[in-house]
Amino acid sequence: MVGRGGPQVIPRPEQWRSVEPVGHDIAERSLALDRIEERVRKYQASEIVRGPAVDRPRVVGRKSAVLVGLYESADGPCTILTRRPLHMRKHAGEVAFPGGAHDEDDETLWHTALREAHEEIDLDPRVPRYVGELDRFVTGASFSLVQPHVAVMDTVPPLTRSPDEVDEILHVPLAELIRPDVFRQEDWFWEGMWRRMHFYDLIGDTIWGATALMLHNLLEVVGAPETE
Repeated sequence: MVGRGGPQVIPRPEQWRSVEPVGHDIAERSLALDRIEERVRKYQASEIVRGPAVDRPRVVGRKSAVLVGLYESADGPCTILTRRPLHMRKHAGEVAFPGGAHDEDDETLWHTALREAHEEIDLDPRVPRYVGELDRFVTGASFSLVQPHVAVMDTVPPLTRSPDEVDEILHVPLAELIRPDVFRQEDWFWEGMWRRMHFYDLIGDTIWGATALMLHNLLEVVGAPETE
């Protein structure tokens, strides 16, 4: 029987430690798709710099976008993720949202996310309905910007993976991600400071890195206290 966690190679630094995770304080009933849509629409996305920004130029380099697609299923709201093939030179076997680098022909980063989702999983660009954005993050190594776009789909057509880019298409219920045996955290000491890392252990896969950061952001937005 396949257990939780996957074969992904996680490049922990020499100094790291497990921490007691601060779980997602979200009741499963709060994971209603209309509530998620309302929360994301109201959310004011910010920009996060991952890695030391000292002495780095403030001009962002390459831009990219991902599609955080949500739809209603028998298990409640689900999101669509992909597992990268093991033969890829970078991020082999990792779980990620459909997405990639901005192309000169893309009108906006939203169009980048739609194009990449079409190329990777054959998702019709007319199906996702734009809802809003999660926090943008700028990588510390290349100072490239990644923009997550949240979209809702009333129906999900049959999807077909691009074998060069996708090993498997994953449909993950959000309720799975808030289970206490799924979410965990670690502190990594990297480039002079401790950094909190998020992990979601699915059956046969581990979500970590940028994808886990975006999922954590989404669930924080959904679980935030009501404001006037």
